[in-house]
Amino acid sequence: MFPDELKTASSIHSNASHEQKESTIRYSGASMYKPADTATPLLVNKNRLADVGYSYCSATPAQMIAPFHSRVPQAAKAFRDSLSLALFIVLCVAFASQAWPQQLPASSAARGETVMLDAWFNSQQRRNTAGQEEYFHYKWNDDSDSGFSLFGQMFASHGATLDTLYQAPTLKRLSGAQFYIIVSPDIPAKNPQPHYVQPQDANQVAEWVKQGGVLLLMENDPANADISHLNLMADRFGIHFDEVLKRHVIGDQFAPGLIPVAGGGPVFQHSYTLYMKDTCAISLKGAAKPLLEDKAGIVMATAKYGKGTVVAVVDPWLYNEYTDPRKLLPRQDNYAAGKEFVSWLLKQAQHDISLATDPHSMAIPTRAKDSQ
Repeated sequence: MFPDELKTASSIHSNASHEQKESTIRYSGASMYKPADTATPLLVNKNRLADVGYSYCSATPAQMIAPFHSRVPQAAKAFRDSLSLALFIVLCVAFASQAWPQQLPASSAARGETVMLDAWFNSQQRRNTAGQEEYFHYKWNDDSDSGFSLFGQMFASHGATLDTLYQAPTLKRLSGAQFYIIVSPDIPAKNPQPHYVQPQDANQVAEWVKQGGVLLLMENDPANADISHLNLMADRFGIHFDEVLKRHVIGDQFAPGLIPVAGGGPVFQHSYTLYMKDTCAISLKGAAKPLLEDKAGIVMATAKYGKGTVVAVVDPWLYNEYTDPRKLLPRQDNYAAGKEFVSWLLKQAQHDISLATDPHSMAIPTRAKDSQ
């Protein structure tokens, strides 16, 4: 006898339309089917199944799942490949985080202030991969060895805005900046059409410093930079770059370029070993004073001028080639020392700069006075 329950189902489904059928029961083509969870086979009458509206399938369970079995190895391989790719990406990110300096912890010490980098006295250009001319060599966006991208990060980490001046400096063009950096001015061997410092340039920059600006001059050795014209500006502050070669390094004989810093000084509170390869020299007069010296002479110097400050260095020592910690030789601390140098430099900006009384001059925006 067909079970009473199936008879009830037959009565219900026989009165329902074909569109209302919600499920399909598929059984083995054999007259006997033994589910896995029962010890007693079920007697299946395929004719009675048809009577109550269920369909009948002659495929065995093994045949039904065979297509899925064939796809299991493919799915497993895809899963393994995905895991391998994910692991590779994680390892790459981990290596990069250790090998390349990360953005320093956020600071508001220079928020609202602008660090202007010269691209007039050093205006070297090259053709990039897109066939376009681009500025390079001591530039914020230059990520190569010759660039200042890591130096720029040191300022940006304190909240400073980085900018570049592609024209001759004037009081008006510098009016929005608190810091102005001139690095290794061009010579014909580096730039066929160099822009030499002129007396009017020195006058404009001196007036800007007098109103509270911070000027950083980073010279180079005589074979690679113009020194005589930059002295038109530096001499205004009692600082003179001497056209002599100091700290000359030949090949991998790095010792002449290594500069020990004991710490506890006006700029560097911690001990470091700086590296400056092939530099000029500095001599001082008037109120200018040394900030750092070694056995070869003055390395860094400073002078106050009006409300502003001038800082001079014998080398552009913070370019990527010698601030990239992945470079094993020479062993030096330029990156770590550079961070402390930037922190000190930021403190030289005047906190309160009054508006200029000269109606033709432009006052320099300032940072808010530090709370005590």
